[in-house]
Amino acid sequence: MRKRHPVVFGLLLLLVLGAGFFFLVYAMSSVTGERASFIAKERIGVVPLKGIIADSKPVLDVLERFGKDDSIKAVVLRIDTPGGGVGPSQEIFEKVRTLRKKKTVVASMGSMATSGGYYVACAAEKIVANPGTLTGSIGVIMHFTNMEDLFRKVGLRPSAIKSGRYKDAGSPFRDMTKEERELLQALIDDVHEQFVEAVSESRGLEREKVIGLADGRLFTGRQALKFKLVDELGDLDHAADVAAKLAQLEGKPELFFPKEERRGVLRYLIEEMVSVLKREMVEAVAETGPGLSYIYLGRGR
Repeated sequence: MRKRHPVVFGLLLLLVLGAGFFFLVYAMSSVTGERASFIAKERIGVVPLKGIIADSKPVLDVLERFGKDDSIKAVVLRIDTPGGGVGPSQEIFEKVRTLRKKKTVVASMGSMATSGGYYVACAAEKIVANPGTLTGSIGVIMHFTNMEDLFRKVGLRPSAIKSGRYKDAGSPFRDMTKEERELLQALIDDVHEQFVEAVSESRGLEREKVIGLADGRLFTGRQALKFKLVDELGDLDHAADVAAKLAQLEGKPELFFPKEERRGVLRYLIEEMVSVLKREMVEAVAETGPGLSYIYLGRGR
C-alpha cells in the first residue's frame, strides 16, 4: 500500500477548501444581487436617478450601501429626471451631502435633469452635463383644478364642514378666495426660496444671480455651463474620469452599477404595467393635485 505524501495531500485539501469557499461566496452573491470581488480594486459606484422623483428610498438605500463599501472610492450620481416631489428631492440632496463627507460625489446629467433633478445635482462636488442636456427649471409648482361648473352641470352640490377657514383651500369645488391664494403663494415662495438658497450655497453663486435664473426657464447643458450652473460638459465616462481625478485614483477605475434583481417574464410584464400606471398617476397628481413639486411639466409624452 502506497503511503500518502503529507505535502501533496495538504495542497489538495487546501485546493478543495478554496474551491468550496469560492463556490459558497459566488452562490451568496447570486442571492444578494451583488458580485463579490476577491481582488481589492478601486471602483466608482454609479447611482441611477431616473423618472419622476416620488420615492427617495431606493436611491437613499444605494447611497447608504455605497457609502459603507470600502472598495467604492467615489460615486457618480447619474440623473435623468424631470424632478418630482419637494420632500423626496430634499432627502436625496441631504443624503448626497452627507456622503460627500466620506467620498467624492459627481453628478452626471443624462437627457434631462430639471427642477428636482437639478436640485439633487447641486449636492454633488461637481456637475457634468451633456451639451444638449435639458436642465434648470428652477422653481416650485402647485396645480389646482376647479370643477365647479362640471358639478353644476351634473347636478351635484358639494359641501364641506371644516375646523378652520383655510382647511379646504384649493378645493376643486369652488373658486379660490383672495386670502387663500395669498396664503398658498406665500407657501410657494418659501419653498422656492429654499431652492434658491440650495443652488446659491452649493454652486457658490450670488443669491441675486440665482434669482435671475430661477424663473422656471430651461437651459441646455451648454447654456448652463455659461451661467455656472454646471461645471463641465461630457458624458457618463467623462463624469467618472472627473470623479476619479477628484478622488485621486490611479488608472481607469471600474464602474460599478447596482445589480437589478432578476425577474421572470410574467413578473417583468406586471411590474412594467404597474410602473407605467404609477408614473401616469404621479404625473396626473403633479399636474392637478395640491402637492408641492420641484418638477418640469412641459415635456411631451
